[in-house]
Amino acid sequence: MKKILIIAFLIGITFSCEDFEGWNVDEKSPSEVPASYLLTSAQRNLAVSMTSTNVNNNVFKLFAQYWTETQYTDEVNYDLTARNIGGNFFTAMYRDVLIDLREVKRLTNADEFLDANTKANQIAITELIEIYVWHVLVDTYGDVPYSEALAGVDNLLPKYDDDAAIYADLFTRLDVALSQLNNGGTFGTEDLIYNGDTDNWKKFGNSLKLKMAVQTADFDAARSKTLAAQAVASGVFTSTADDYAFPFQLTPPHTNPIWTDLVQSGRNDFVLTNTFVSLITPLNDPRASVFMDDNKVPYLGATYGTGVSYVDYTHIGDLWHTEDLEGILLSYSEVQFLLAEAVERNLITGNAATYYNAGVTASIIYWGGSQAAATTYLAQPSVAYATAGANWKQVIGNQKYISLYGRGFEAWSSWRLLDYPNTFVRPAISGEAVPRRYIYGNGDADVNGVNYEAASAAMGGDLKSSRVFWDIKGLGN
Repeated sequence: MKKILIIAFLIGITFSCEDFEGWNVDEKSPSEVPASYLLTSAQRNLAVSMTSTNVNNNVFKLFAQYWTETQYTDEVNYDLTARNIGGNFFTAMYRDVLIDLREVKRLTNADEFLDANTKANQIAITELIEIYVWHVLVDTYGDVPYSEALAGVDNLLPKYDDDAAIYADLFTRLDVALSQLNNGGTFGTEDLIYNGDTDNWKKFGNSLKLKMAVQTADFDAARSKTLAAQAVASGVFTSTADDYAFPFQLTPPHTNPIWTDLVQSGRNDFVLTNTFVSLITPLNDPRASVFMDDNKVPYLGATYGTGVSYVDYTHIGDLWHTEDLEGILLSYSEVQFLLAEAVERNLITGNAATYYNAGVTASIIYWGGSQAAATTYLAQPSVAYATAGANWKQVIGNQKYISLYGRGFEAWSSWRLLDYPNTFVRPAISGEAVPRRYIYGNGDADVNGVNYEAASAAMGGDLKSSRVFWDIKGLGN
């Protein structure tokens, strides 16, 4: 895993959300904060929001049924209103990420000392991150404020744009951003993801384009075919060195938020689920000892959604109790699974089994396994591409789910697209199906009522069961 010594620099950008809020809201007031510092802040805040397991805003690992709660079970029973989870996640992404990224672009455009190539690169890199954020918001809620968003006091009541229309615009923005990247100057080491390497940012942009193309193939197969082919031809991730991974540090407050939630808090709120344990254990998976602790032999997962004793069930693996576990937002392993899906959907040519094997192997090696262990694992009929399931969605879906362990948002999104694993259960207390989306914030109907009602009607109701536009051919479980 990539380790970057950036503690000194991170200390320089440790400001509270309140510190930034005044600068972000009033663009007419001059600010001494360099654009590069705001970029770093946005990168960190995005990684925290996507990686965290704080149940006040990020319950994606619970939606993916990797973990279940021990004492407090509201979230595993899909109560999103008690803590205003939808509102909190939305606010964090808008206030702490998107507004900073908008300010980066404003400051960069206004900087008369930047040469044209450097300015183009900085704008393009910022755009790629922003596009990623918007795709997360659409995948989470469906319709969201977009074209009228981020206007501050100039528009306090933005309309909610159609989710499919937002994606269409994001594809256009992706192409523009990718075309702007050049060999000139960048943010340099103040870019904590790729140190300003535009070749890596191109791979990220193309990999994100592939992901979004595969995800929307059921909605518009022709467009997805064109976009997927473009992404592959232009160059997607080719190794784990290309991963979009944020380098959390050993020193608070720059630690991985999972460490904060599991260790620093002193709480024992989560154990492994039977959903995950029963899937991975029969496969003799070499990653099992990394993903899960050996406090119970054999591994024992708890029934999802039921309050349990922490000591009675398998605990989360030790690696998730380390301060500097990097936060992955897009990985080479994931891209290989996406390529396998793209072949099966006739979006690109190639061999789905080859991509599948590469995805499994990359994941095993990333988590400390060997090539030999991966080869042995893939030789099992229960894992081999030709024999591991009734159809390609099951084969890819199950192994992609295992490989995405800990990345709840992506696992939940993959499940909604493929409907596998098909072993997710309804929580015992509420009996509700796995949510297909976050509902909007608790106060949205009161604050922005007209636009909220229009968005709610367009979505078929502001319901957990309503589907985002690409979630079409699900089993409805």
